[in-house]
Amino acid sequence: MEFSSYITGFTDGEGTFSVSFNFRAKLKTKIEVRPSFSISQHKRNREILESIRDYFNCGGIRFSSRDHNYKYEVRKIDDLIKKIIPHFQKFPLQTSKKKDFLLFTEICKQVYQKHHLNFDYLRGIIDKAYQMNPSGKRKYTKQQLLRFMTR
Repeated sequence: MEFSSYITGFTDGEGTFSVSFNFRAKLKTKIEVRPSFSISQHKRNREILESIRDYFNCGGIRFSSRDHNYKYEVRKIDDLIKKIIPHFQKFPLQTSKKKDFLLFTEICKQVYQKHHLNFDYLRGIIDKAYQMNPSGKRKYTKQQLLRFMTR
């Protein structure tokens, strides 16, 4: 229980719930939806990321030579739905990340139900995703994604 609460507090400070998008010609909607939960730490703190990965029993850790940080990341929708989301529902976030988490949860549920493959649902997913992490960097603007859907 103690480590569970610690993980939530650690995530409040160092974690991110995000949804990215990529263009994929093979998809009917042409847009891939990629929800992700991650925590970044300087290379000297890799051990805590390993402990968190072991706690959740999913995800992976990779090194970024760009900023010399390690990143623990979970992208698999099954793991997000069955492990990550239930943890943060049981041990709630306390900061503004709580709002991002709630939107993230809604998006993950829609992806899990394959609604992201439907144009009408995809518009809503894009709208919700762009309400999250307002200071984060994005590969595409919301307008670019919506415009791409109308082709």
